[in-house]
Amino acid sequence: MAHTPTPEEITALQQALTEALRQSEALSGELRVLRTERDLLQEQLNRLERQLFAAKSEKSQASAAHQKDMFFDEAEAEGSSAQPTAEERVDDRVEVPAHKRLKRGRKPLDPALPREVIRHELPEAERVCPHDGAALREIGVEVSEQMDIVPQQVRVLRHERVKYACPCCDGGMRLAARPPQVIPKGLYSEAALAWIITSKYLDALPLYRQAALLGRFGGTDTSRNTLAASVVRIGQAVQPVINLLRDAMLDAPIVYGDETEVQVLKEAGRKPQAKSYMWVQMTQASGAMGTGPPIRLFAYSPSRSAETAQRLYAGMRAQAVLMSDGYEPYNAIAKTHQLVHLGCWTHCRRYFNDALQALPKDRRGPEQLPARFIDLIGKLYHVEAVARQDGLDAAALKQLRQQRSVPLLGQIEALLLEHLHSVLPGSLLGKALHYLASQWPKLVRFVDDGSYPLHNNDCENAIRPFCVGRRNWLFSDTVAGATASANLYSLLQTCIANGIDGYQYLRELLVALPRARTVDDYEALLPWRLTPKRS
Repeated sequence: MAHTPTPEEITALQQALTEALRQSEALSGELRVLRTERDLLQEQLNRLERQLFAAKSEKSQASAAHQKDMFFDEAEAEGSSAQPTAEERVDDRVEVPAHKRLKRGRKPLDPALPREVIRHELPEAERVCPHDGAALREIGVEVSEQMDIVPQQVRVLRHERVKYACPCCDGGMRLAARPPQVIPKGLYSEAALAWIITSKYLDALPLYRQAALLGRFGGTDTSRNTLAASVVRIGQAVQPVINLLRDAMLDAPIVYGDETEVQVLKEAGRKPQAKSYMWVQMTQASGAMGTGPPIRLFAYSPSRSAETAQRLYAGMRAQAVLMSDGYEPYNAIAKTHQLVHLGCWTHCRRYFNDALQALPKDRRGPEQLPARFIDLIGKLYHVEAVARQDGLDAAALKQLRQQRSVPLLGQIEALLLEHLHSVLPGSLLGKALHYLASQWPKLVRFVDDGSYPLHNNDCENAIRPFCVGRRNWLFSDTVAGATASANLYSLLQTCIANGIDGYQYLRELLVALPRARTVDDYEALLPWRLTPKRS
């Protein structure tokens, strides 16, 4: 006979079932949390693997792979298909009525380079006509040129100061003066110092390698410490020129800003492992009207604090433009100095690219949300490319932006609002969305004026030589060394921005610098005013 459950048993079974359901729901919730954490960790792992092993580029995989192959196999890749230079094709077009033809041959070498003529003549016995025995006469020459390289030549400049004396008495002795030098009684000439500095800061050649290189060419007493001390002295001596460059930059209508890490081993009150920073400021056109030369400035600071930022930007005139990434102190700078603050679309795109690349390869299609944002941002860049191609001025570019960029911004904003609160904030996509939302007022401001830039790429490009050099020399030994490096990077990168040979400029600067006394004297030493003499 079947047992009929009592009311007490039914109640107990109901309670057990309720508890089981509660535990099941709790376990389901924990499982969802664990799955979310797993996905976030997998996303972070994919990003770290990409940073370690993949090309550091936001371009397509095919493009990145091509560039990587060209980096490691440049000689083989070029050599497999290229012809000897005498047969190279250059874009020197010859007009023919029916068509255009590429002229064969190589580009001529720089006519300003010094030349040594090497004549190749027939032996005397061969200067006879084989037909009638008459002596051959010279009727011309056939010319071809090769580039020759003379390795570093170490020599000694012997300074002899002539003494003069009166033959009649002992009181008329005089000694010829030696021209003033930027490092009095220094070991190196101005040309040598210019070579050392450009090798380090343009060619990324550390001082210990320079010492070894000079040793192979006869400079046996060269030491890294001596080189370092000389570089620091020069970096300090050029400070008046740096001050003038800073004044001109702060007066510019648009200033770009960025910063990167640097390590200084010996700094009072700080551990050698502590992070310091190299701040970079630049302008494409200096002066109040934006018609002056471009300027690149580096400044060392032990911190990334707001106080440092305020000090570096003190003096910018109100309503000037500041282009930066999303680092918070830049907001305070813009507010304090009443600046028009612009955001960088490249930084924004980089966040979405990281989110896209963290996905499995089979899920990186154009339908993915990060890819949709990247596509829309790419269309903003396309508008700028069209403007550059057409040579539009600021007024025309503003009109084009109003017509084509503003609708794109509307699409980006709609997509942002749709997904901002439906994506985990801790995920890479969530970080990209929240960065876009927090920077939105600054990101859309570029459409208000055709002179406003869309991104901060120019400043990142200016800071790249420092980052390349850092991979070789790794750190600065002292604060004085880091400050000197900042000054010398500033001079050389400003030279590059103005199309000036940095080595030749430094040679002339180091000769003229000890003679400068007034502000006018130092202004004459600015890179675009001091005309280097080509040796």
